[in-house]
Amino acid sequence: MRIRSLLLILLLVLIGAFVALNWSVFLTNSAVSLGVATVQAPLGLLTLGLLLFVVAYFMVYVLYLQSTVMWDARRNAKELQANRELADKAEASRFTELRGVLEAGQQAVLARLDALEKNLRAPQ
Repeated sequence: MRIRSLLLILLLVLIGAFVALNWSVFLTNSAVSLGVATVQAPLGLLTLGLLLFVVAYFMVYVLYLQSTVMWDARRNAKELQANRELADKAEASRFTELRGVLEAGQQAVLARLDALEKNLRAPQ
């Protein structure tokens, strides 16, 4: 695991230990202002619930980001493979064309050599 993951796990364990040690305090009712009204509720439990909500939200967000990156990487790999195959085909066609040009040139050179040989053997 990465050091960040280990630190995050350690932090969550420390928070869990803190909550376990102070559970009775977390359940103590107190006056909680909601902006428009004041209610009697366990402030520690509300804070813990908000903390768990934020942690869950960020875990879902991280999973979303990782899946998006994986899909993009997979799509890019497919595009790269397609481009590589296209480049290989283009290179193969260039080699085929070059082979044709070389063979045509070879035949022209052989024909010219034959003509020169006939001129040399002909009586003057």
